[in-house]
Amino acid sequence: MRALVYTYGPYRMSLCSMSKLVVIFNGQSVIEYDRNVRLPGQQREYLDKMENDMATGIDLNGEQIANPDSQQRAKFVAMQLIHALISDNDPMIAAMCAYLATRLPELKQVKADEHAEQITLELVFSDHVTNQVPVTFSPSLPKLTKH
Repeated sequence: MRALVYTYGPYRMSLCSMSKLVVIFNGQSVIEYDRNVRLPGQQREYLDKMENDMATGIDLNGEQIANPDSQQRAKFVAMQLIHALISDNDPMIAAMCAYLATRLPELKQVKADEHAEQITLELVFSDHVTNQVPVTFSPSLPKLTKH
């Protein structure tokens, strides 16, 4: 897997900003999303459509949830983000990061680690480990190869 370093729009690398959503995969920071950059109208509309689509129900780790709350939606979107990272789907990565960053302003990091056939996912809402939300799932996509 390659490290994603975006140089356009809200994807500018900066190590010192507190307004970043950081995505860490297998211990490596792969994305830093800058919340200070305003999304264009079309992108905001897409996020609203995502929100409306999820309101009709989601499949979260094999469980069908008819009316997901914000935490369940965040887990679902974070899992979609990891699937997009694994498959190098940059448009999906951008959309999932934008959703998480704008809908969950308190979210600091998405951490994912691959172990055998499962991925452990943590949503970090502060610098303290106690505020993490772990999620384990088995991706249906091919396993990453280490370079």
